[in-house]
Amino acid sequence: MITNPLRIVVAMSGGVDSSVAAAILKNQGHDVIGVMMGLWSEPGTAGNLCCTPDAMALARGIAAQLEIPFHTVDSKDIFHENVVQFFIDSYLRGETPNPCVACNRRVRWDTLLAKADELGASHIATGHYARLRKNNTGKVQLLRGKDAQKDQSYVLHGLPQEKLAHTIFPLGELTKPEIRELARQYKLPVAERPDSQDLCFVGGGDYRDFLQRHVPEVVHPGPIVTQDGKEIGQHEGLAFYTIGQRKGIGIAAPRPYYVLDKDISSNSLVVSTADDLGRDELTTGEVNWISGQNPNNPVRLLVKIRYKAQDAFGTVSPLDDGRAHIQFEKPLRDITPGQAAVFYDGEICLGGGIIE
Repeated sequence: MITNPLRIVVAMSGGVDSSVAAAILKNQGHDVIGVMMGLWSEPGTAGNLCCTPDAMALARGIAAQLEIPFHTVDSKDIFHENVVQFFIDSYLRGETPNPCVACNRRVRWDTLLAKADELGASHIATGHYARLRKNNTGKVQLLRGKDAQKDQSYVLHGLPQEKLAHTIFPLGELTKPEIRELARQYKLPVAERPDSQDLCFVGGGDYRDFLQRHVPEVVHPGPIVTQDGKEIGQHEGLAFYTIGQRKGIGIAAPRPYYVLDKDISSNSLVVSTADDLGRDELTTGEVNWISGQNPNNPVRLLVKIRYKAQDAFGTVSPLDDGRAHIQFEKPLRDITPGQAAVFYDGEICLGGGIIE
């Protein structure tokens, strides 16, 4: 048992990760309170995957098993405005967004910290695979999780100092198999529950069907063209394609075509062979530097351009308006507007911004 217990609000979803996070903190002797966010879901669907009735019942039951209080927070409106509408608007701009980045930055932490303040808790905790530590100046650093396959620092890069200072990641030093084993030891009924791989708010369906229902204007067929403007086929709607995509283009050719660009003005899908694929630079929107301080000069860092992408070295140059330019040492095949470019110094996540 620890000597200085904290009152901690733990985000619970009915999944194995958040359940084990709550159990760990409870067993350490902290005063733990479970909180589940009620998020927007499309009417007529099974509900938001993060808070279906079944998930709610599981979370409530686990809280009872752990003998901790359990609360729910209605976050439907703020989630729709900052995540669902953001998702739709991004596709209207021809981007490929990451809703988890938007949720963490604009919804989840604000909601949980507000609830913690209401309940007299000093910290919040989540089941994310990431670590935190303080450096010698007292600043909080965000580090990759121990489990490289599950590391979620990428989707947490938008959190600032003041939020991370009140955050705990109990699972950061553990791997997924270790977490499932802990769930068995704690006799939690979710030990074998599979991880969700889908967008939470599309109700288990396909995002393409969701877009067709909510923004049919993005599902507008148009020409598939080569770099020199030659039309070679028809696409089903620019929202259904992403930069670097090969499968699903539907063009028979001696060498496979890849998506090179999406021209919103002409509703054209630009394709080419692998030889032409790849760019060695990008510009981001406003960068969140987790330390709270922008570098004064260009700096060579590891950059991740998608959640599952390999890190690549690039020179990150802060711009006067808070954005950043990145010059990579080698071309990357799938730099995609709407995704985040996240910066690392070894295991330390320094921050990032949305690719423009």
